[in-house]
Amino acid sequence: MKKIGLLFTHLVCGVLGFALGVYALPILIQPDSPSMDSVEMVTNNAIYTATFQRDRKDSDFLHWGEGSVSISDQQIAFVGELAPGPDYKLYLSPNFIETEKDFNEQKHTMAQVGDVKTFDRFALNLPHELDLSQYNTVIVWCETFGEFITSARFK
Repeated sequence: MKKIGLLFTHLVCGVLGFALGVYALPILIQPDSPSMDSVEMVTNNAIYTATFQRDRKDSDFLHWGEGSVSISDQQIAFVGELAPGPDYKLYLSPNFIETEKDFNEQKHTMAQVGDVKTFDRFALNLPHELDLSQYNTVIVWCETFGEFITSARFK
């Protein structure tokens, strides 16, 4: 009985340690956030603005974002806070998305903008061939785990 108890406690500790590592590693290895000056440059030249909110349908206590998004003709910038996680990608969608199911069904219609590696602010260049008029929503998605993080409609 004692061996079963030890095995159980070791398994529980191993699982908890792994989960904590998955959560903490992106925080520990994230690069420096872009300067506020570079983010403000996008904000000052914004064509569109939007707001990430915690209360999206598929957001939860581990997968959320809140803050402001600014979109210029060349960049997207964010100031706020995202729940830390690995392998975040920023997408533009022609339709408003707020669930994993909707994202997966409509992913083929979206444009991937780039990697989100910081959780308090970012500035990403838009692809040169991208036609912003074809999109109305910006989405943060965790590619590795297929998790919806947050979204915002900008028009």
